[in-house]
Amino acid sequence: MTSIFILAMISFACSNPEITKEETNMDPKQKEYWYGGEAEITSYKLVQARYGELREGTSVMVFVTEPFSKKSMTKADRSSDSNVPVLKLNQTKNFITGIYPYSMMTSSFLPFDKGDHSLKISSSSQEWCGHSFMELENSGKFNIETRSYFEGESGKTSLSKSYLEDDIWSLIRLRPESLPTGQTEMIPSFFYIRLAHIPTKAYKANAKNMVHDNGTSSYVIEYPELDRSLAIEYETAFPHKIISWNESYMDGFGSNKVKLNTTGTAIKTIKSAYWGQHSNSDEGLRTELGLDK
Repeated sequence: MTSIFILAMISFACSNPEITKEETNMDPKQKEYWYGGEAEITSYKLVQARYGELREGTSVMVFVTEPFSKKSMTKADRSSDSNVPVLKLNQTKNFITGIYPYSMMTSSFLPFDKGDHSLKISSSSQEWCGHSFMELENSGKFNIETRSYFEGESGKTSLSKSYLEDDIWSLIRLRPESLPTGQTEMIPSFFYIRLAHIPTKAYKANAKNMVHDNGTSSYVIEYPELDRSLAIEYETAFPHKIISWNESYMDGFGSNKVKLNTTGTAIKTIKSAYWGQHSNSDEGLRTELGLDK
């Protein structure tokens, strides 16, 4: 009975599945890197603007491939014609504001082989005042549900498709040549929407992708209406690892509002089947990533 229970738990773990028939025609270089049975984990030194001051913390990006069920809008645990291979990104932020901590996470599920929009994005934020949650499902339109401890922020909305800032990270990793450039409309990151308490909608944006001589590229988005910009530096060559980012905007409320830069700078990248590394003896990997000191 115990062995059956263990097998059942393994089958529902967030593990990386074997390559299915949908993935057999992908670029061999991408297949080798992304379908080797491991996730790519990168830790970042985070400097986060909050309440008109800069806070030090950590951020982590976990990129991993998995099958996604368009029927249940979740990770697929069984074969189906409705399954789509996706690159999932779990991005976390952890920082302290005075006495209390913030813990934030956004998950996006971008089709691996084609498409500019995730099938689903979910984002949550927890701190001592309360917690909030946002989820977008892509079903022809963007159906977005928000739940928040702030009065008047919970509800549902439906938006026409536009670019999603939360998809930019995965687009850089898979197909940077398809990044939107020029004048466009984009829904800002769910992290920013929650922290700034702005309406969830697409805003006019100007975007450009620049290649530098030192082997890096920069993707820059500017939102005139929000007085906000985001610059992401990444390796020009495959696998296009994200080196750093700089997010500039007015932060704080009332007399404490000031223009600040939220930044992330890569510390360490490892490849790991992390879903099986949950023993006390595996905690040394956090030290290797610079997350525990």
